[in-house]
Amino acid sequence: MPVPEAGTAEGAREGSGGEAPVLWLGRGPSWVSRLAAGSPSWLPPLLTVEGLAMYVLALRVPHGAMRGVDLDRIDGLGLISALPVTAFAAIAMILVSFFVTLTQNTDRKGLLLFQLAAITFALHGAAALVEDEPRFHTAWVHAGFAEYIGRAGEALPGLDARFAWPGFFALFGFVLRAAGIDDPSFVLQWTPMVSNLLYLLPFVLILRQIVATTRARWFAALLFIVVQWIGQDYFSPQGFTYALYLVFIAILLRWFGRAEPRTAPPPAKGLLRRALARLDGLTPGELPSRPTTVTDRVVLLTLLVALFVATTATHQITPFMMLGALTGLILLRRSTLSLTLPVLLGLIVLAWINYQATPFWSGRIDELFGGIGKIFANLQENTGDRLEGTDPQHALVLQVRLGICGVILTFAAVGLLRRLRRGVGDRTALVLLCVPVMALGLQSYGGEIGLRVYMFALPAACILGAYAFFPNLPAQTGGAREGETVPIRLRRPLRLAPETTRRLSVVLAAVSALVLAVAFLVARYGNEKFERVTTGEVAAMHWVYDHDRPSARLLYLVPVLGDEVTPTIPWRERDIDRVDYLQALVTEDPKDVKGVLTALRARPANTFVMASRGQAAYLELNHGFPDRWGERFRASLDSSSYLKRVFANDDAALYTLRSYPKGTEIPPPTAMTLVGDPSTPWTPLGIVALATASATLFAAELARLRGRSRNSRARRRLVVIGLIMTLAALAVIAERFLTLTSA
Repeated sequence: MPVPEAGTAEGAREGSGGEAPVLWLGRGPSWVSRLAAGSPSWLPPLLTVEGLAMYVLALRVPHGAMRGVDLDRIDGLGLISALPVTAFAAIAMILVSFFVTLTQNTDRKGLLLFQLAAITFALHGAAALVEDEPRFHTAWVHAGFAEYIGRAGEALPGLDARFAWPGFFALFGFVLRAAGIDDPSFVLQWTPMVSNLLYLLPFVLILRQIVATTRARWFAALLFIVVQWIGQDYFSPQGFTYALYLVFIAILLRWFGRAEPRTAPPPAKGLLRRALARLDGLTPGELPSRPTTVTDRVVLLTLLVALFVATTATHQITPFMMLGALTGLILLRRSTLSLTLPVLLGLIVLAWINYQATPFWSGRIDELFGGIGKIFANLQENTGDRLEGTDPQHALVLQVRLGICGVILTFAAVGLLRRLRRGVGDRTALVLLCVPVMALGLQSYGGEIGLRVYMFALPAACILGAYAFFPNLPAQTGGAREGETVPIRLRRPLRLAPETTRRLSVVLAAVSALVLAVAFLVARYGNEKFERVTTGEVAAMHWVYDHDRPSARLLYLVPVLGDEVTPTIPWRERDIDRVDYLQALVTEDPKDVKGVLTALRARPANTFVMASRGQAAYLELNHGFPDRWGERFRASLDSSSYLKRVFANDDAALYTLRSYPKGTEIPPPTAMTLVGDPSTPWTPLGIVALATASATLFAAELARLRGRSRNSRARRRLVVIGLIMTLAALAVIAERFLTLTSA
């Protein structure tokens, strides 16, 4: 991403808008411009390093003006309520240094990358700096899955649906075991920050393929960091496959991208044809792919398929996002690949679900496909339902999250319009933005499909959002000339002087970044009161693991039986085949322990109930339980004559029944069996058809990449054979769905 030299055409066009000025307003320099123009080259890196040092000291050193972070002060707003003022000043210093570098007319890509890494560390590494244990209770579950596969060498699909996609757990189970890591807490602690650094690398490659100014590209990268609040970057299959998704898109655009030259729109009849002709008349917003040899294309195509296969074996949603993006780019002529490849990849993902994930879907077709077409119901479950029954402060956190989503989408809409005014058609960004939205029509994904839509639409939204501030084309692009714009007119146009507009754009971008960075801290860490894992809670779980022979059961607290999915405890870190996790009903009355007693009496010996700080905070913030409910409920458990406390610390306590019937034995671990018969009479034929179709379709795409003139006849034969075998494989897949579902 080269930075324009002073006085170049790019600098002259930045902010000009490609139209003659209507009204010239002031030419006085802004504070950012004065700071950038008069600052020496060493000032931005110095500000960045000083900001980093101040930030670490503010969070880690509890003395003097920097009092550190008292986690007990966290309230319904989350971690931001406990951060010292110096932490915000440090973040502001790093952001200002970034914009100072951005406005200097020197090529400092290395420094800008360092500053983006510093911002990532400050925002996404905040929890790791102040908390002793890894956050997100689900991260502990995934560590337990990886530990079991590394130890036993097999998955347990009868235990959890995620084992039907075991790629992530198998990989890290092998890595952790090979490295001799028995305690993965350090890995879990820093995974969110490392993940976001990894996301940044392929996103920068994607940005190098768009036709935009240097400022637009780097600001898009900054937006990608400060609005990525949804927290799917922890130790999880989704966090891992999101990196694979970005690499997949980067390869598509960089080595298989297409940018057709702008042509005059021919006369066309019909609304649709006129719209398509108008689209073809726009300047491409993407660069063509890099020149490659035949060997390079073969290797890169193989890598694309390998990335897709790895993702298919790891996560449920990400392969469909890859497939949708690839198909959209091909249909809108932004990729040199053919539709043969989407057919191959679609067959792969359907085959995996049908053959390898049988325990997940067998007998659950209604759950899988019941949400198809229910866009508004799925959207309500992901938005409105999350605002009901919450603490007023915590409701503000949820509103901030929706606000960030609204802001970035508004930026994207404004950026798209500003690019259209300059005659630029950003087809790639539109495809990457619209494809994830289609997932709303599939299912709610446990109330989280909205988060995944936001996550996968974010790269494109950040690119278009950057155009809201920096929409012009770089000088070296042979695109739209001055005055050539799409006819979108304002009745009373108001035009600033070009230099003033450039300065104002930088100032507005800097202010927006500062506001979004603060909003990020609220949105990302707003659940910290119950998402935070304490050392005491971990110690309580370890006590259970030390007493789970031959088996054990742990009850967690819920306000409604059957509705809760993930308990707010660091569960399943170990012995996932020995410990069962069950629910115990509680009410808003802290003296009511009937639900706990009922649950304990229904279970055999070696069954425990955990009362923890995290569970109490979750019930108070999300289900309207009274303040200090957790303390009073724990006191009620202590005073019950039917219970005895077997473990306790400030954060958690474990209880069991004081007595069991004489002769009661602890049962063996629950057997984890598969659901349904994984085979049908047509299954062998389907596997043969699947293998043949995959091989021929892949060979057909390879033949196409080697040159049409030499391989056109052979390629047509391969395509015909591949499509016939694909139909046969799909027929067997349909037969298996019908047979195994009704069995």
